[in-house]
Amino acid sequence: MTFAEDDRDKGRVITGSSNFTQSGLVDNLEFNVELKTRSDYDFAQNKFNELWQNAVDVSEKYVETIQTKTWLSNDVTPYELYLKFLYEYFKDELSQNDEVFIKYLPPEFKRLEYQEQAVLNAKKILEEYGGVFISDVVGLGKTYISAMLANQLEGRTLVLAPPVLLEKNNPGSWPNVFEDFQVRQTHFESIGKLDSLIESGTDKYTNIIIDEAHRFRTENNVTYEKLAEVCRGKRVILVTATPYNNSPKDILSQIKLFQKTRKSTIPGMPDLERFFNSLDKKIKDMDRQKDFEKYIQNVKDNAQEIREKVLKHLMVRRTRAEIMAFFGEDLKKQNLKFPEVEKPEPCFYELNDLEDKIFSQTIELITKHFKYARYTPMLYYKGELSQPELLAQKNMGKFMKILMIKRLESSFFAFRQTLGRFAHSYEQFIGELDAGNVYVSKKYTNKVFEFLENDDDVAIQRLIDEDKAQKYESKDFKVEFKQDLQSDLDTLKQIQDLWQEIKRDPKLESLVENISTEPVLKENKIIIFTESKETAYYLEKNLSQKFPDEVLCYTGESSAAVKDKVIENFDAKARNKSDQFKILIATEVLAEGVNLHRSNVVINYDIPWNPTRMMQRVGRVNRIDTKFEKIHTFNFFPTKQANDQIKLKEAAEAKINAFITLLGADAQLLTEGEPIEQHELFNKLTSKSTLTGEDGLEKSELKYLRLIKDIRDKEPGTFEKIKRLPKKARTAKQSDKMPESVITYFRRGKLQKFYTAGAERDSEEIDFISAAEILESDKEEKRVQLPEHFFEVLDKNKQAFIFSTTEDIEEANLRGGRDSATQVLRIIKATLRDRRQFTEEQELYLKKIMVQLEEGGLPKQTSKEALKAVQDEIQQGINPLRILAVLQTKIPEKLLEKHYAEDQSLTFGKREVILSEYLAK
Repeated sequence: MTFAEDDRDKGRVITGSSNFTQSGLVDNLEFNVELKTRSDYDFAQNKFNELWQNAVDVSEKYVETIQTKTWLSNDVTPYELYLKFLYEYFKDELSQNDEVFIKYLPPEFKRLEYQEQAVLNAKKILEEYGGVFISDVVGLGKTYISAMLANQLEGRTLVLAPPVLLEKNNPGSWPNVFEDFQVRQTHFESIGKLDSLIESGTDKYTNIIIDEAHRFRTENNVTYEKLAEVCRGKRVILVTATPYNNSPKDILSQIKLFQKTRKSTIPGMPDLERFFNSLDKKIKDMDRQKDFEKYIQNVKDNAQEIREKVLKHLMVRRTRAEIMAFFGEDLKKQNLKFPEVEKPEPCFYELNDLEDKIFSQTIELITKHFKYARYTPMLYYKGELSQPELLAQKNMGKFMKILMIKRLESSFFAFRQTLGRFAHSYEQFIGELDAGNVYVSKKYTNKVFEFLENDDDVAIQRLIDEDKAQKYESKDFKVEFKQDLQSDLDTLKQIQDLWQEIKRDPKLESLVENISTEPVLKENKIIIFTESKETAYYLEKNLSQKFPDEVLCYTGESSAAVKDKVIENFDAKARNKSDQFKILIATEVLAEGVNLHRSNVVINYDIPWNPTRMMQRVGRVNRIDTKFEKIHTFNFFPTKQANDQIKLKEAAEAKINAFITLLGADAQLLTEGEPIEQHELFNKLTSKSTLTGEDGLEKSELKYLRLIKDIRDKEPGTFEKIKRLPKKARTAKQSDKMPESVITYFRRGKLQKFYTAGAERDSEEIDFISAAEILESDKEEKRVQLPEHFFEVLDKNKQAFIFSTTEDIEEANLRGGRDSATQVLRIIKATLRDRRQFTEEQELYLKKIMVQLEEGGLPKQTSKEALKAVQDEIQQGINPLRILAVLQTKIPEKLLEKHYAEDQSLTFGKREVILSEYLAK
């Protein structure tokens, strides 16, 4: 630097290598020096002038390179930036070979592009994360996709499935499909035989396929614990059309089979447990009845967040609409098309004035007046109950109430039978009470719930009446107990007296009339679903009189011979087809696993309170290889006699609303947890989207993947140009979507995020579809000038991205100390303070357990059982070796092994700005 003439001296020389970077300011160990003498100044100035004299002008080519081939380029068009956005987002998919190497295909099997694409995607996900959900909607061939995937994987494959899907006489069973595809080195086992499987050893398997994986939505049971043991260290393929029902934790327990919940390898989701807990909290404390709209909105928001942040990395799921839109040409070439699913038709069975009055009175009595005291004796106990015991008793009462409601709606016959069993059970119980005895079992709640799921109320009643595990004296119970028991029995007898006046069955009459007169029902094979076995047998008896030799009935009690008849008469792929039966009556046992696509008609004789069940039932006939062009569904509803359809519909809606309203908060048990408002259920049950499992408004990433693939295949020059566009590319365009905003696309490793901000608006994160809709441009779209405040707004997005990708370690480790895993961890840490008695191997074993507990690697049931056992041991005195022995007994060695994906790199990589666009007014 040179000073003015009247200043201190000629000037100074400052030399050094610091700069405004981390390495320049902090890491650099060289000195920065200020030289003050005139000789130093003259030497430096002469040297600078010499260098300047010999300098070479920057060439125009260099300037051109800076301007055109770096992010400083000013001529990127909105269309080019849009294509660059798609290229970067789908780079992995574009890098895949679109051809699947198929080892073998059955002779008549058609190679379908959408199925092969699923195999490619699933294999990539499986190798990256150790597990994948194959969750195409019902009828798209998930079993075939899984078989082709298994043929792509090395090692032995274990398939776990319900028994019906393992039977050789079922053409669509896993053994048959794998045999057709010549998948070698496989073993098939019922999900109920995990004990013997573990006993024989699972190390020989590399791949685990779990069918109907949605059955493992909770980890608080022994079956899940054993399943987790089987899956540890393996590739896990979860096959289900409905992985997520209502609670966010439905998904978490399934993911936990192949990922640690507190140290996952999913981009941006190192702590899955905290993420899912935050979603669960949004809906857990809400009052569904008072604020239903907000509750539903929160449920929808949760589902979208789970899809965007978690499932997009782990799931292969396409709807029929997506398949038709993006693979339609291939289907057309193969001469295949999906059947058209018709809107469900309501069938009203009309109650006359007397029947309607009795029906309404009965609903009121069993929901409001009946106390279910026989099934909740411990609520009247004078002694103390633990919170779990209290909850179990309350739940038992709710379960029995739901059972009564379901039987009332199922059939008059089934309801009368249930009434009789209830009354008999009450009379016996009161007799024992009068004799001074109260017999109670606290253990049967889970078994009852299992029977409820199978709609076996006969077994429920038998279990409750016969399982007298614990004897109390009558004096141990409050006086209100006897009063409520007698009141309930009086109510039962009152209902029985009312029903003596009903002399006909209007629902059965309506069914017979519809089958006899409705053209669709007259001309086709029919599947009738009911939840009650007694209703099924009742229908079989009565329909056989009207349609002799045409009716077949199948329930959970039916023999293998009857199952063979079902397949021969209703499965289009049966080897020995028969036309003996036209009408099949089935309970829920046939709603999954068996194809019945020689029929195209489903009748729901009971109201399917959970609409997902209706989708599963219709899925039995709604198959891609069906010969039918249309699928028909008929749903039965009670209504009051009227002269026109509008009044019949209004009365039917009122009946359904009455069920839901009178049950109050217990209605969620009726709908199996599905959040449905009372005024909404009828519309859902008559909605086409409920049957197909897809919303017509659902937007798909496939549209954008197909676009960039078309550019690659049809415009290679354009593809090459956008591929070469630099990172940090930017442009601006006029837009009415978020005007005066900047949208930015960021990446960190495999994590991709999108943000928008404005001069007067903070940055907010948006999903891929929203970003694509904003950036979408055509070739003619003109570039406009970037405003002066562009970088200021861009910085808002940068800061938001940095904040969202900086894991707060302290917060991540702040967990409530009440969960079982945390308590066991504390005990082990305390035990290790005195490690003198432990060998090195024992210390290592305890440290392995600590790692699993800290990282969420153990099922809750395992942690819970271990905690209880350790606490019991501590009661006898603190002995480190005894505590170690208890842990070795309660925590299977297999659960201390790594998940398949744990060896994958966890590094996020550097944060990158991929591109930005300014949206002008």
